Amino acid sequence: MTLIKEVIEVLEQLAPPAYQESYDNAGLIVGSGPTEVTGVLLTLDVTEEVIAEAIERNCNLVVAHHPIVFKGLKKLNGRNYVERTVVEAIKNDVAIYATHTNLDHVTNGVNWQIAQLLGLQSIRVLAPKKQILSKLTFFSPIENTQSILNALHETGAGNVGNYSNCSFRTEGTGTFLPNSVANPVIGETGKQEEVREHRAELIFPSHLESVIIGTLKRAHPYEEVAYYLQSLENENQEVGAGAVGELSEPLETEAFLRFLKEKMQLNVIKHTKPVKETVQRVAVCGGAGSFLLPNAIRAGADVFVTADYKYHEFFDAENSIMICDIGHYESEECTKNLLHNYLSGKFPNFALCLSEVNTNPVRYFV
Repeated sequence: MTLIKEVIEVLEQLAPPAYQESYDNAGLIVGSGPTEVTGVLLTLDVTEEVIAEAIERNCNLVVAHHPIVFKGLKKLNGRNYVERTVVEAIKNDVAIYATHTNLDHVTNGVNWQIAQLLGLQSIRVLAPKKQILSKLTFFSPIENTQSILNALHETGAGNVGNYSNCSFRTEGTGTFLPNSVANPVIGETGKQEEVREHRAELIFPSHLESVIIGTLKRAHPYEEVAYYLQSLENENQEVGAGAVGELSEPLETEAFLRFLKEKMQLNVIKHTKPVKETVQRVAVCGGAGSFLLPNAIRAGADVFVTADYKYHEFFDAENSIMICDIGHYESEECTKNLLHNYLSGKFPNFALCLSEVNTNPVRYFV
């Protein structure tokens, strides 16, 4: 038996909720975590048609990219599609979970999926996030340092880019005076002690703080653990908006547009005029990505593939880059396959279904 909360725990290992934007509403929107899962329906958007599909296919959990509820609902009387969808989900015991900007911001998330569909190599985050890393410094007897570090590494501390188990240590003398009610591992109550110790330092994602500190205290031999935490301004190269990479071979601009249309299964591409004869470095952002144009230009991208560009925003290309607006739905429909591939190897005991409902509200007359 698998519970909804267990599926959510696995999803949040891929895309921690701490990485969503402040305006976002990712997470369990409708439903109860302790409920047994009968099936999971994967979709980009949640609509009334999607809930009906979930009921028909015996899926009591819908996992979507876009949250059906962005702002607080004051009433649930069916006056719009959001309220009607939520009401139908509640009436039929269908849970709704959304993984949105947090899934956008992680490697192997939405933007990585787009980059891989385009065959990009040397993929990296286009706009890494700051202020989401912390540093732990602790002091321990020399003979215990490595075992403590091993435990911390297991919980996610000490990862730097493509390197894991990263730390730094120096040797020195620790001093302490246990009082009469202390239970010291080393030394005696009422007696000043000196111990050769390591000062060890390592970084970790800030949202893991409680887990990291709990692990430190369990692994450390001392009754009172000496440690301190620091928030870092460093960019986390593994977390952030957009992605950028290189095609294996440069393509002439018109050939690239045909390639993009084929790979992303597009009806149409809105784009600015080409500024180079060939394209090799490509920046991407699923959904509305105009805010990343300066980053794409600084990264030296020849093309920026995204969606939801307004007329006047196209002028911001300034003959420095070609902007390709491929449509919001079209840029993120691949999210369903991303989630399916991620979950399929982890939960073999219930159905994982790709929604067959086309939720794109935009139509093209061609």
